[in-house]
Amino acid sequence: MTDYTTYQWLLMAIGACTIGLAKAGLPGLGILAIPLFASVVPAKESTGLILPMLVIGDIIGVALFRQHAQWKFLWKLFPWTMAGVLAGWQALGWLDNAQIRPLIGGIVLIMLALNLWRQRHPDLKDIIPTGMWFAAVIGLSAGFTTMVANAAGPIMIIYLLAMRLPPAAFIGTSAWFFLLVNTFKVPFSAQLGLISLSSLKFNAILLPGIALGAFIGFRFARRVPKHVFDRLVLILAAAGAIKLFF
Repeated sequence: MTDYTTYQWLLMAIGACTIGLAKAGLPGLGILAIPLFASVVPAKESTGLILPMLVIGDIIGVALFRQHAQWKFLWKLFPWTMAGVLAGWQALGWLDNAQIRPLIGGIVLIMLALNLWRQRHPDLKDIIPTGMWFAAVIGLSAGFTTMVANAAGPIMIIYLLAMRLPPAAFIGTSAWFFLLVNTFKVPFSAQLGLISLSSLKFNAILLPGIALGAFIGFRFARRVPKHVFDRLVLILAAAGAIKLFF
């Protein structure tokens, strides 16, 4: 831990704060944590370092919105998501850090593009199919993406919009999905050596950042004009993702 500079610790603290913010009011911000951590910690190890913090953030999200979940939309997704997680686990076992860095960067850029496309099509729920094959595609994509890069948020937004859920049900269903899926990922990350006693010590140190972000997200962050917030997140996350290619 003493090998990291003050600047690097600051980046990781900001990353932890964005996780809390994402789980308690500003879901689009979560993707920013991925390039922040991957710019400090080796890219492959960063996926395991982030995961326990995501689980903590998911617990906060479920505590706030648990009663609003619509489980019927999750049951048909889970088998495919688990298959995607297993595929991502195999991919992480084969790839090294030099290969993982651009892969994570590419996934983040694709997810940002997907999110931008969603924002520019407000009638999205009327044009996306809702059949079983759609759940299979979403589940596999979300499972692989979340295992490799912890970046499945935009995919789930597309799915839940297509299910035409009201706002509270949208948030509650998403919170339960990510809590269960991220918890499911833990033993696979541990088997790959990406979660260890050392990484859990980092998580413990950064825990106040998650709590602070959750508090800010729940109490204050929703007052930020949405168009300003979305643009800022897009620019910062894209810059961080591009940096992973070099």
